[in-house]
Amino acid sequence: MLLLRLLMPLSLCFVAGVARAECSLGRIDALPERALVHLPAAHVGESMPLVILLHGSTGTGAEMLRDSHLADTADRHGFVVVAPDGGIAAARGFVWNIPGVPTVTGTMPPKDARDDVAYLTGLADRLVATGCVDGRRVYVTGLSGGGRMASWLGCVVARRFAAIAPVVGLRAGRPLTSDRTQADPATCRPKVPLPLLAFAGDADTTNPITGGGAPYWQYAQATALQRWAVLNGCSEPYARNLNATVYEQGYARCPDGATVATRVTRGGQHSWSVVDNEVMWAFLSRHRR
Repeated sequence: MLLLRLLMPLSLCFVAGVARAECSLGRIDALPERALVHLPAAHVGESMPLVILLHGSTGTGAEMLRDSHLADTADRHGFVVVAPDGGIAAARGFVWNIPGVPTVTGTMPPKDARDDVAYLTGLADRLVATGCVDGRRVYVTGLSGGGRMASWLGCVVARRFAAIAPVVGLRAGRPLTSDRTQADPATCRPKVPLPLLAFAGDADTTNPITGGGAPYWQYAQATALQRWAVLNGCSEPYARNLNATVYEQGYARCPDGATVATRVTRGGQHSWSVVDNEVMWAFLSRHRR
């Protein structure tokens, strides 16, 4: 009986080891999104972090992967990038389905549109199942409409991601119907704290950091930051200049290190140019779910 008790834990360890399958390129090849998956050049067959990269409205995953240069960052640091397409065709590309929020076309997502929350979390799960991705180190970033989608994922499925980094698109739920300069707290209720680092430019006229703009935008970036600080239990606001062109605003003293911050480029426009990929990865890589 004693021998059996000793063997059982050992056998469980063996089973657990088998369950953590070694990364197989063949399993990646079998995914429909294979053309948009970038494996780092120094891939060693072990599970790696994953960054889900979301394109802007009317763009495509392929364009976002090219323009962000995040594949180069992945090669240097050893993480996987996947850049899918949004679920709603629009103009020359796609837009993301955020329920109750009009797209850049000015219309609400069609009722039969793909559920992009389910799609993106399912995509992450499929990549984890290949053995190539570490399920505790899944992150999401995105540009403009992709930044709004990354924010929405943080609002509704925070448990799936270790951290998020919206770019020129930070939100904290839909605008309040009675006062569109405020975020509606009922539309962003993550079940766990979620570390967040956003990037923006103060000369962005598409998604102005001071608010206004299109109907889907309206409230200021500072309002979104403050709401995320409340959600993450942060208690210490701060602001600091990082260099002559970039300043950071945020909140510290957050439980479990779930800090909330945005880096703003003076004169920065509505593009990925406001992002320092090395800074983004340094932030994301500090967190695990």
